[in-house]
Amino acid sequence: MKFFVDSADVDAIRELNELGMVDGVTTNPSLILKSGRDILEVTREICEMIEGPVSAEVVATEAEAMVAEGRRLAAIAPNIAVKVPLTWDGLKACRVLTGEGHMVNVTLCFSPNQALLAAKAGATFISPFIGRLDDINLDGMDLIADIREIYDNYDFRTEILAASIRSVNHMTEAARIGADIATAPPSVIRKMVEHPLTDKGLAAFLSDWEKTGQKIA
Repeated sequence: MKFFVDSADVDAIRELNELGMVDGVTTNPSLILKSGRDILEVTREICEMIEGPVSAEVVATEAEAMVAEGRRLAAIAPNIAVKVPLTWDGLKACRVLTGEGHMVNVTLCFSPNQALLAAKAGATFISPFIGRLDDINLDGMDLIADIREIYDNYDFRTEILAASIRSVNHMTEAARIGADIATAPPSVIRKMVEHPLTDKGLAAFLSDWEKTGQKIA
């Protein structure tokens, strides 16, 4: 499973990228607002740092305007994936932008039918939102499983990008089900390394080593 970082924090992205943990980046208007930086400037900086896809989201709601914004964003760098919402106009924009050779990430997916439409429209990525479904007492992982089954039935090339990930358990389940990609905040990716038995074992090893009075270097 590929890891995308869901952030516009350049320093956090750089740290994870240096560890080889970044296959791509996703941003959205909320993350851009949090960064406090100009969307074109911060997106360009991320694209220069990351070889993989960098999703940048349109803010228009009508197809023609989405296409215009998408073209502007795609001009930033060749690894831009234009992010459009899963609306009828968003699907129209997806079809046009995909036809022009741009990567398109169709976001805010909450049902298998929506995912099916996005694949038919030529989406490069579909972004089902796990956490937001969990928030209304539905199991977001059920949606990932349904999309995986449908896409495999028909060999759709659209990649499943598990989004709105809130926990390390979300990462585990997305990988088990077969999501192609998981996009998560830096904090969640960092927490994946943590386990109390690792900490306990390391503490015991260090304690025993100190008692030997030896040094390696």
